[in-house]
Amino acid sequence: MMNKKIMFTGGGSSGHVAVNLALIPHLLEQHWSVQYIGSEQGIERNLISGLEDVCYFSVATGKLRRYFDWNNVKDPFKVLKGISQAYRIIKKEKPDIIFSKGGFVSVPVVLAGWLNRVPVIIHESDLTPGLANKISSMFATEICTTFPETTEYFRSKNTRYIGAIVRDELKEGKAAKGLAYCGFTRNKPSMLIMGGSLGSKKINELVWLNLEALLAHFQIVHICGKDQVNESIRTNGYKQFEYINDELADVMTMADMVVSRAGSNSIFEFLTLRKPMLLIPLSKAVSRGDQILNAKSFKAQGMCEFLEEEDLESERFVDMILRLYEKRSDYIRNMEKIITDQSTSKLLDLIKVYA
Repeated sequence: MMNKKIMFTGGGSSGHVAVNLALIPHLLEQHWSVQYIGSEQGIERNLISGLEDVCYFSVATGKLRRYFDWNNVKDPFKVLKGISQAYRIIKKEKPDIIFSKGGFVSVPVVLAGWLNRVPVIIHESDLTPGLANKISSMFATEICTTFPETTEYFRSKNTRYIGAIVRDELKEGKAAKGLAYCGFTRNKPSMLIMGGSLGSKKINELVWLNLEALLAHFQIVHICGKDQVNESIRTNGYKQFEYINDELADVMTMADMVVSRAGSNSIFEFLTLRKPMLLIPLSKAVSRGDQILNAKSFKAQGMCEFLEEEDLESERFVDMILRLYEKRSDYIRNMEKIITDQSTSKLLDLIKVYA
């Protein structure tokens, strides 16, 4: 019996790759042939290229914008080129199924899959769907959501709530290894601060401004984002990184609490690990407001504190962190009510139905 072949797509941010990274090892263990279509220079290429037994193809992609920009004139031609490239790849490789995580690169691939009559499953992480997944949903065989509320935003009857997909390796982190990696001790609680895959200049600057007050209570590991490490700050109990890859599971396990943006993949990882969170979502000025809705959903369930970027100021920031830590047991208790360990098996079963 021939092995099944699956083709993944998704990119533009680590959030649009994380679910794929969670699924790929399971399918490889079951002897599936795994391929990936991403952009020529996006973050997905870096994250996927290190995986053995995964063949990566690149296509042209243009950004889909809801606002006026001169690039809107030329980017549709990039999308058309990407559709043509993806069509030829899919026609040649003949995958049994395509799985799309979203992002701009996914639209040409989903449309090309539909033209080749290959079943397509898409997955939406945020509470409200992004523009790429809204377009892709018109050509999808099945649409899976992380939040139950998200099913209301799609017209397709083949939409189902399946829950969050979290990488297994994150559940295998060792706090002792995280402490050693950061050079921390067990004598003071540890806090993880991160601003999404690209980092957040505003959060970084607020942390540095209040570093002395925070270090009085916590050891801090700070993921600043590419080219955003402040080399002038070197102090005990504070460790900066542009990005953490292999050691992230250990660092997350070590952390007693987290300050973060509110991207869906990240906050469900913190939920799975039962980490009290202070969420600072991207503002509507620079996003479609999806992170705000994610944070409000978690706040309503008593699983986080929530601070809008427009309300960021030093005294309130520090006070909310201290209050979160003081009441951490309440947040952990609420998170323990949520079952998070069945979503991956549900999604893998669905993939097998259509392949």
